[in-house]
Amino acid sequence: MEYKFEKLTDKIYVCASTDHRFGTDAFLLAEFSHYRMKDKVCDLGTGCGIIPLIMQKYRPPQITYAVDIQEGAIEQLKMGLERSGTSGIVPVCADLKVLWNDAPLGRLDLVTCNPPYKAVDSGFESVITAQRIARHEIMCNIDDVCASAEKLLKFGGRLCVCNRPERLSDVIYAMKQHKIEPKRLRFVSKTPEDAPWLFLIEGKKGSKPFMQVEPQLYIRSEDGFSEELKKIYSIGKEETE
Repeated sequence: MEYKFEKLTDKIYVCASTDHRFGTDAFLLAEFSHYRMKDKVCDLGTGCGIIPLIMQKYRPPQITYAVDIQEGAIEQLKMGLERSGTSGIVPVCADLKVLWNDAPLGRLDLVTCNPPYKAVDSGFESVITAQRIARHEIMCNIDDVCASAEKLLKFGGRLCVCNRPERLSDVIYAMKQHKIEPKRLRFVSKTPEDAPWLFLIEGKKGSKPFMQVEPQLYIRSEDGFSEELKKIYSIGKEETE
């Protein structure tokens, strides 16, 4: 297995590999979550730990549990943490469907998850087991994610996930089944002319029905990345000039 350390800041690195890597959606979800320094957070299906590590860049939460069922993913996260010398992230190798022995049930402010986007037997499945688990609902589905979030979140705690637009009804239904009310929704497109390829949604445990649909996020402009994406990536003019 070959590993590559991707630099997030001068001090924070994420360890990526063919099995466990990351994309734009992780940055979008981390920013959309509106995490706070006082928050206790859990990232389910963390992979190489990209979302918890992004959260360490500027205003890190009080504590972040980074959970994945795959030992290889957790080992990569530990390698990234060792290289970065950062604290505040707790790697946990566990099945999110059953959680772990001393899980902080009913005590978390925020749960994030970049879940498998495709249902089992839908679309092309990668021959690499780790990638199949990440992309297809083999080990868990969106209902499992919402069930675990319901257990972990305190009343008023938030669940933030991303997914493909064709799964929107599945995600909303699963949230509501587990007493997590959808409150914010944002679609992501490559350009204003393109249909959305991703949505970001926030649900709040125990909240009353009312969902705000936020302005659409565009990835590209005529000059390359959009100004908003540059800010999310932290490569906007205010950072580079």
